[in-house]
Amino acid sequence: MFRPFSIFVGLRYTAAKRNNHFISFISLASMLGLMLGVAALIVVLSVMNGFDRELRQRILGMVPHATLSEYGKPMADWQPLLQQLSDRADVTAAAPYIQAQAMLTNRGAVQGTLINGIDPQWERKVSILDRHMTAGSLDDLEKQRFGIVLGGLLARYLGVQVGDKVTLVLPEASISVAGVIPRLKRFTVVGTFEVGAELDANLAYIHLRDAATIKRLGGGIDGIRLQFDNLFEAPAQVQAIAAELPGFMRTSDWTRTHGNLFAAIQLEKRMVGLLLFLIVLVAAFNIVSTLVMVVTDKTADIAILRTMGATPGRIMRIFMVQGSVIGVMGTLLGTGLGVTLALTISDLVSWVEKTFGIQFLNADVYFISYFPSELRLEDLSVIVSSALAISFLSTLYPSWRASRTQPAEALRYE
Repeated sequence: MFRPFSIFVGLRYTAAKRNNHFISFISLASMLGLMLGVAALIVVLSVMNGFDRELRQRILGMVPHATLSEYGKPMADWQPLLQQLSDRADVTAAAPYIQAQAMLTNRGAVQGTLINGIDPQWERKVSILDRHMTAGSLDDLEKQRFGIVLGGLLARYLGVQVGDKVTLVLPEASISVAGVIPRLKRFTVVGTFEVGAELDANLAYIHLRDAATIKRLGGGIDGIRLQFDNLFEAPAQVQAIAAELPGFMRTSDWTRTHGNLFAAIQLEKRMVGLLLFLIVLVAAFNIVSTLVMVVTDKTADIAILRTMGATPGRIMRIFMVQGSVIGVMGTLLGTGLGVTLALTISDLVSWVEKTFGIQFLNADVYFISYFPSELRLEDLSVIVSSALAISFLSTLYPSWRASRTQPAEALRYE
């Protein structure tokens, strides 16, 4: 524990004006470097946390946590199974679905689309779709025979609005007296949705009965979509459910469709955090350089303090205080700057995009089209504690060198 004398002299040395302005410049550079390193770490990790949150809430709120289906055939008698799965304690919700890869066309515009046949009443339990409708309602699928809900980007690509017609083209061909022709069906746009992700460009929803009609499934469905409290346990839970059911059930989960994206975000967060942490280390090396030069500059003062009875330990603590002040000030300033930017970066980037007419994240390329941010207390505590620890460790060697100063040698040439 530092004694008052060591703290007093260390603070005086820190605040005193030096004849050597280069040392003052290096001290300031060390503090600014540490501040920028800490701020950059906080901001970048908060943005990565935001991407992680949006992936979970938006992307995984639209795609199934897991699905159950039968091998090679549609589910015919699916209502009892759906009710059985809905009543399970380990299943949050369940809903029937029918899927088809298709193309949507309108006035020469063609776009590949994943068509989802849903029951609006069941879909609300397993999806956030209903909360992100920008026009129309899912209930309109019930009212309008062969109605369709499109993603906002998809609707703009096709140039359609609510009330317009689009043509759905299935990849399966039908044989008629005119030869082999593709299977076509006209749909009326009854709504649009936007979740701010790539899903807006390649998803469309129709009613379950209409999907069964165009796929010729009769009263069958492709499978049942399941939602769990913990999405990371979904792969194991759906496998356990399939093992309990009679017959051969095919399972799928979100890790097969979007697992690589989630893993990439986690890896990028670690690697970017490690690279930015090097900034903090560079600032710490600057603290070492600063203190070494200060020790050299204060050699005569150290010798006088030694002759007045200061012990090597007290001399060491004096310079540890001086270096620690630089580290604490840099860390606190960086924390304040980083927290401020992390809480406002979404609005700041939005303002820059509107002011200069640029777009940093294109929804055609990235899975979301804006900068999310989530400041987490655990990240903040790790960054601050690490920066303070590194700053403190950086003071040890120069302070030890100061404590080894011999008064007779130091004052010989004074």
